[in-house]
Amino acid sequence: MKSWLQHLKGQERNFGFVAIIVVIVLVVLALTNTNNNTEQVSLSEVVGQVEKGNIEEVIVDGNKITAVPREEGASRLVTYREDSGVSITEYGINPDQVKVTTKDPTDQSQLLNLLLISFLPIIVIIAFFYFMMRQAQGQSNQAMGFGKSKARLYGNEQTKVTFTDIAGAEESKEELQEVVEFLKTPKKFSDIGARIPKGVLMIGAPGTGKTMVARAVAGEADAPFFSISGSEFVEMFVGVGASRVRDLFMKAKKNAPCIIFIDEIDAVGRRRGAGHGGGHDEREQTLNQILVELDGFEQDTNVIVMAATNRPDVLDPALLRPGRFDRQVQLELPDRKDRRAILGVHLEDKKVSNNLNLDALAAKTAGMSGADLSNVVNEAAISAARADRKKIINKDLDDAFEKVAIGPERKTQVMTDHEKKVTAYHESGHTLIGHLLEHADPIHKVTIISRGGAGGITWSLPTEDKVFRSLAEFKDSMAMAMGGRIAEEIVFGHQQVTNGASNDLQTATSTARDMVTKYGMSDELANQYLDSSDSSILLDRGFSQTKEYSEDTAEKVDKAVRALLEEAETRARSIIKQNKEALNQLANQLLEKETLGEEEVLAILQDAINPDPQTAQNT
Repeated sequence: MKSWLQHLKGQERNFGFVAIIVVIVLVVLALTNTNNNTEQVSLSEVVGQVEKGNIEEVIVDGNKITAVPREEGASRLVTYREDSGVSITEYGINPDQVKVTTKDPTDQSQLLNLLLISFLPIIVIIAFFYFMMRQAQGQSNQAMGFGKSKARLYGNEQTKVTFTDIAGAEESKEELQEVVEFLKTPKKFSDIGARIPKGVLMIGAPGTGKTMVARAVAGEADAPFFSISGSEFVEMFVGVGASRVRDLFMKAKKNAPCIIFIDEIDAVGRRRGAGHGGGHDEREQTLNQILVELDGFEQDTNVIVMAATNRPDVLDPALLRPGRFDRQVQLELPDRKDRRAILGVHLEDKKVSNNLNLDALAAKTAGMSGADLSNVVNEAAISAARADRKKIINKDLDDAFEKVAIGPERKTQVMTDHEKKVTAYHESGHTLIGHLLEHADPIHKVTIISRGGAGGITWSLPTEDKVFRSLAEFKDSMAMAMGGRIAEEIVFGHQQVTNGASNDLQTATSTARDMVTKYGMSDELANQYLDSSDSSILLDRGFSQTKEYSEDTAEKVDKAVRALLEEAETRARSIIKQNKEALNQLANQLLEKETLGEEEVLAILQDAINPDPQTAQNT
């Protein structure tokens, strides 16, 4: 019964459901007040049955007279008298012969029937119009709220994010500390005549913590924090986004001092009239409204707009000019020290072994963002739980790192013996060259177990974080990429090479083209920038991309790229030919163990030599 009432309460706004309930009630009342086991007869027959003693009771209800027979199951006899004011004795029914019951006209059942008949239609009509008005009012409220901002307000949480909760990004936190001071003590700046930046644009790769840093600013300043995504402004109806912008800034001014945070602002702040991505009146009007609101800020509003993007190159120049987004805070990928701190933060709430080597993991995770490191820690916890361990150990972290970096192992993939042998020699070629070349990254692990989309993996890791790469490093990486294909060709013959080197060839070719067109690292085209794939060019010129150099120069570019690839191929071939015995040993060990670590590789290749590639080519 209780669950039925709860269901009824949940359906109270549904007019159809209410109408069904009313009909059911009417049917029940009709069944209750109606006895189908009746027979209408003449008044004289009723009188005759009374005189014969067959009637037990006579019920008088106005003009209606009902005779209840003594025989069980017999039908009641119903008749009507002409005048209710005349006593039934006048019609021949003697009260001494039978029990006579006279119903009061004011009886409750009579009143109920009268009310139902008289007022039920009116009640149903009123209920119908009531629910229709409620539904119309709900649609009106929804329409009126269509242009309202969908920003979520933070700031009342018991546990707030502060700068101490964020590991790394020290330079960014120092630059944002001024924003915190302004929100806390704006008078200190206004008294000296300083103009506080109206907007702060945070730029960084995905996962570098742009949103968290913005929330930390609000937490440090103990100020409200309005958060909204750039895509939430844009609707199919022109003008809705601009209305939401106005509503958002109005709410912010009422809650000042506060922060407005627009995540992924490139969704609404793209360059206008670029011809790239299609024209969009709604998006451009929304952007115009944002520009107007930023300009319209009074100096004493104490509202700061923070925005985040990983595509600053597509933003409209009017959005970036001083007076709107005055400052740009760059959030870089964490260095080794910051990665160590980030791993420690994410492991705080997890059960870990006492001998975890986080320094080694921080060294291996170069190029990973904070979100990547969080994923590694979470995968390690999952790995430990699957193995029924109570604590996370180093093996869990290593397995999780490899899973996140290069994909999970695919041990169920079936390869023939020949395919395993080809894979072993292919990966041995990469490993041999990477081990011998001076400027290649050290070999971390090599395996012939499929991971991700690769049949095998040769994994090299840098010993330290690097910002720049030299010409020698590029050439060594290209030679290492060529090692797999060259090893297959030398061992199995030119006609037996496989398509397993497709990704290697793509990497080597892309590196060579970048060296020629972007870095000016070719002899014939030295110190020239010839790349035409820059996104700003696409934005300015739409899809009609054109080269900024002649066909003769384009031919020289192709020749320079080919020359670098041939040099890498020659170096790889010379190394593998001079160390064929070491190559065989490495391949055999891979076929036997499937995976070799750094120490095992060093032990096998300790006698390998790096010949002079020019001498090897001449011989």
